[in-house]
Amino acid sequence: MVRRVAVIGAGAGGLASVKCCLDEGLEPTCFERSEDIGGLWRYTDSRDGGRVSVYRSVITNTSKEMSCFSDFPCPEDFPSFLPHSLVLEYFRMYAQHFDLLRHIRFKVTLSVRKRLDFATSGQWEVVTETNGIQESHIFDAVMVCTGHYQEPYLPLASFPGIDTCFKGQYLHSREYKDVEAFRGKRVLVVGIGNTGGDLSVELSRVAAKVFLSARSNTWVFSRVSDHGFPLDMVRTTRFNHFLDWLLPSAFMKRIKFWKCNSWFNHVNYGLASTKRHFSSLPDLPFCLLSGTVVLKPNVKEFTESSAVFEDGTTEENIDVVLFATGYIFSFPFLEDSVRSLFDDNRSLYKRIFPPQLEKPTLAIIGLVQLTGSVMVGAEMQARWVTGIFAGWNKLPPTSRMIADVLKKKENLKMSFISYTDEIASCAGVKPSVLRLLLTDPRLALAVFFGPCTPYQYRLVGRGKWSGAREAILTQWHRTLKPLRTRVVDDSSDGSDGWHWMWLLALPVALAAGLLLSKYPRLGWTPQAGLQL
Repeated sequence: MVRRVAVIGAGAGGLASVKCCLDEGLEPTCFERSEDIGGLWRYTDSRDGGRVSVYRSVITNTSKEMSCFSDFPCPEDFPSFLPHSLVLEYFRMYAQHFDLLRHIRFKVTLSVRKRLDFATSGQWEVVTETNGIQESHIFDAVMVCTGHYQEPYLPLASFPGIDTCFKGQYLHSREYKDVEAFRGKRVLVVGIGNTGGDLSVELSRVAAKVFLSARSNTWVFSRVSDHGFPLDMVRTTRFNHFLDWLLPSAFMKRIKFWKCNSWFNHVNYGLASTKRHFSSLPDLPFCLLSGTVVLKPNVKEFTESSAVFEDGTTEENIDVVLFATGYIFSFPFLEDSVRSLFDDNRSLYKRIFPPQLEKPTLAIIGLVQLTGSVMVGAEMQARWVTGIFAGWNKLPPTSRMIADVLKKKENLKMSFISYTDEIASCAGVKPSVLRLLLTDPRLALAVFFGPCTPYQYRLVGRGKWSGAREAILTQWHRTLKPLRTRVVDDSSDGSDGWHWMWLLALPVALAAGLLLSKYPRLGWTPQAGLQL
């Protein structure tokens, strides 16, 4: 029986894990290397100590309603997209509300290894060091919550000349804090993901010139939808997810590509893509139009002061090369025999458990890559994992876990709703839309047609929260509240339109329920209800 749990890291995943342990009656001890909570989101000017933090101007890519903890909504006066300071403030509020800080030990380095009797006990020895004093602890289980952003991926071998010929400066985006060091310089940014695109736009305001090198194509979208709502709240709905499942994938892909091109023609900008690679870069098109950012193909090689690209063009007098090439995960505190069980997160069962481990007492939290908020995914993982530790949930046999890993190994990034629903089903907390439709039609329509916010996973099962229904029905109010800083006379606020849309949508939802009741393979059983 698991009782004492070591939680490693006090970022979003670590805080959620401590809280979930307490919910299940377990005894967590959280170990944090730095002096405070927040992890990646606690900004610091320092580049020393190996600690990763966001850069000064960063703002979340996902909205507050789609990113918050499932039983603790963000304050209504917080904007929809949060700067790092407000993210950290929210974490502090969460930790204080649930009294988590007394379970966290700061400024701790550690190592984790299996006990000699692990095959029977499943226990771990955790050796910690604080201020030069070492201690040894025995834990029944370990939850690793250090996340993706630990070790920079810097593929210098793929860029001949960068570390032998090039006389300028090169660095990874992890070392970037603000624009001052780049003022008046000619900068080459390598990588067109969210970070590379954001930094290119930011640097274009002070640099002499910014070149953005893209190895692959991408679709660019804004965080704001056509009608001014957060895009993720409009698009990440169970109804849209149902359409993705129901309609041919090629058709849905064309619809999404058409939507991106309706904003601007990606071919004209050199950004066209036949793959589903999307980046939230709302300001990049204007920078390309104004010439402050110039898009370039992949770099072939570097000379002393220039970059030669694969299309044969050359850009001279490059002062700085900034690599926005991502991260590789690393767990140096785990013993080698444990690290060797998973070469990446796709080797983990449900992106959490090493399936070959003799006892399922090690869980990796927050390493999954989703199309939505990883914070929400990490909390759902922690709820399921602590339920397993407490004996409420069970894992399948090793052979079935390995088969599941192999089946899903090709999926690098997973659908937000698909993954959270999958883990919620394992934990017994996935809501039934059809059952809600029969008992609470207003809530059912908000769950099915509205944004798939985390509160939906607090409607039923263990950890059910009495405030979940109200949180769902007031989520649009909290979204719009920060915008109500200037009153305008507008009699058509659109609320009646939403009511009419929901009323018209009722027959659609009923028809879907009848369809699925007729065809059990689509997810309906009389016991389970409609599982969309």
